[in-house]
Amino acid sequence: MSDDILCEHKPSPAKLDVLGVYDWPIWKKEVSSFPWTYDAPETCYILRGRFIVTPEGGAPQEFKRGDLITFPAGLTCTWEILEDVEKHYTFG
Repeated sequence: MSDDILCEHKPSPAKLDVLGVYDWPIWKKEVSSFPWTYDAPETCYILRGRFIVTPEGGAPQEFKRGDLITFPAGLTCTWEILEDVEKHYTFG
């Protein structure tokens, strides 16, 4: 199992359509910082905002609007939201 965070910048509208991204629930969060552990893999598409995710023992990675991100199960990290975030997400 890979523990890498995968990110595709500006995926095609066709890909988003195939994945059904716009049918996924929406999560919103204001500027803040918090620890998080993923029990299951999460794929999310960022509608707005900007944030940094720092995996435990790893390098910080910055994400923003238009990113399609997959976080692996078992990832323990810290989220630092720089601009209020709104994203579609799905687990599994």
